[in-house]
Amino acid sequence: MLLFLTEWLVQFDNAFGVFRYLTLRSILGVLTALVISFVVGPPMIRRLTWYKIGQTVRTDGPQTHLAKSGTPTMGGALILVAVGISTLLWADLRNRYVWIVLLTTLAFGVIGLVDDYKKLIMKNPRGLAARYKYFWQTVAGLAAALVLFLTATTPAETALLIPYLKDVSFQLGPWYVLFAYFVIVGSSNAVNLTDGLDGLATMPTVLVAGALALFAYAAGNVEFANYLKVPYVPGVGEVVVFCAALVGAGLGFLWFNAYPAQVFMGDVGALALGAALGVVAVATRQELVLFIMGGVFVAETLSVMLQVGSFKLTGKRIFRMAPLHHHYELKGWPEPRVIVRFWIVTVILVLVGLASLKIR
Repeated sequence: MLLFLTEWLVQFDNAFGVFRYLTLRSILGVLTALVISFVVGPPMIRRLTWYKIGQTVRTDGPQTHLAKSGTPTMGGALILVAVGISTLLWADLRNRYVWIVLLTTLAFGVIGLVDDYKKLIMKNPRGLAARYKYFWQTVAGLAAALVLFLTATTPAETALLIPYLKDVSFQLGPWYVLFAYFVIVGSSNAVNLTDGLDGLATMPTVLVAGALALFAYAAGNVEFANYLKVPYVPGVGEVVVFCAALVGAGLGFLWFNAYPAQVFMGDVGALALGAALGVVAVATRQELVLFIMGGVFVAETLSVMLQVGSFKLTGKRIFRMAPLHHHYELKGWPEPRVIVRFWIVTVILVLVGLASLKIR
């Protein structure tokens, strides 16, 4: 939005031309999202507390969690507000990728909002029924995948890139739609499963979003793309502004969500953040790299799948409790230790993923 204004003002003063630079607008995107989070966060938390929109804690989980009962939740709405405003202010709104990633994120946020509303305000412990939640996730995920497929202008935009291998990719054709759908919906639910401890899902999301911003910048610049041997995707560089806003909003939310949390994210934030990472990875053709960098999310999801499968087949559990972070809590790890160690693992995996830019 402000880009249009600065493009008009440049006729009066060439200094306004600096806002054409993607790097500057990305930095401003981070700072804007941070400021919005710091300004909106405290009154939002007070309002959630006033209306008693608090977390309900399972009695069969770690006993240390019982003290968290009543902590305000649905705070993920703060992230969506910060990301939305910051992106609209600093991104080029003529770019299709900006609208695809932003609208997909907001769509999954609405699904999470309905789920949280039913659980916390209507006091329905089931929330949004699983079949309806999955149906609307499917609608949103397929819509994003179809739009990306139908608006693709180069073969690289629908090819599966194999990281660490030079010039190795596979053209997916129409299968791209199904593949992209699974990445977006799978990423959304993976982050949602990880969001079980104070800041556990927030910091990995920030780290992965920051790394994806680098991939988006490289893929959107023809010279960098050719040099680094990544698919050149015209226009995808503008997604950097969205990723930057996501980093700023995530850090701003972490200010209130760090242990001991003043507010929880809720499904409104977790489902949206996961979808955001998924759709950006699809747009930049880095789905397999997302699988690597988001290894914590993958491990949490696999722990649930293995736990459920093992119990149904053998009647025995593999982990003391799933998702995986609860297993370590029940082994005696203090919550801060679980959180920080999962963060450290994410830092390592993000570096491994970024190495794919040079290792070919």
